[in-house]
Amino acid sequence: MSIPQLLVSMLLFIVLFFGIGFLLNMILRMTWIMAIIYPIVVILIVDKVRFIEYFNQTSATFKTLLSNFVSLGTADVLILVSGLFGAVLSGIVIKMLRARGYQMF
Repeated sequence: MSIPQLLVSMLLFIVLFFGIGFLLNMILRMTWIMAIIYPIVVILIVDKVRFIEYFNQTSATFKTLLSNFVSLGTADVLILVSGLFGAVLSGIVIKMLRARGYQMF
């Protein structure tokens, strides 16, 4: 992956998860909801097994998930971390806006 493509991907994930987190925070009135949901989203992005397998074959599925996380490339980790940054940033912005008197929904 080239450097410009990596930078655009990181910016896209920051904006995407900031926007989703901001909207969820406004609608559900839970400041850190996206920061809590984000690890589940990352697991769904990284894993290669069906969701029901986490309940049917728990230990094998988590071993597969761990090996998938270990085999991620540096660019993939940077992109996923930038998405987490966007999710946390949305919580910080909502908290600041509420402290300054803006009531969303």
